[in-house]
Amino acid sequence: MRTSPLYRSVNTRTHGVKHGVGGEFRHDRQTKSSKNSEASRTSMHGRLKHGRDYTPLFRFLLSKVGDPWDRVFGEAKSRLDTTEPIFWLVARCEEQKEKFVRVGESSYFSGLFVDGEGLLQLVDSSLRAQDMKPFCTCCTHTFNGVQFGTKD
Repeated sequence: MRTSPLYRSVNTRTHGVKHGVGGEFRHDRQTKSSKNSEASRTSMHGRLKHGRDYTPLFRFLLSKVGDPWDRVFGEAKSRLDTTEPIFWLVARCEEQKEKFVRVGESSYFSGLFVDGEGLLQLVDSSLRAQDMKPFCTCCTHTFNGVQFGTKD
């Protein structure tokens, strides 16, 4: 059994890499209006985890379609830092089932669920990259790692 992690670290130290929030806290920490605010009493270390690409996890889950969920979940859990990304693709209940899931700006993956027999299954096994339509023409869109649409 492989023991490599099912995520990749993304370069977050390169000059110009932006990850959403930043700078607001340092401006709020020592202002006169915030002397008694929560910002002045909390740590300057954030709670966000930047720099994780879970594409290897998503490909791993797609490769395990038809396998027993308990075994797949156990292996995935042992190779991750948190189990939350597993359930981005795998529906926990009937209401959460989706044909495809958007992960990131223009990456899509097939939705998964656990059937009554405890096996990992695709929500829509007939869905292909050729069936997908990009919502914009400026980005390269992928479905399960296969490019779809045209980039103009």
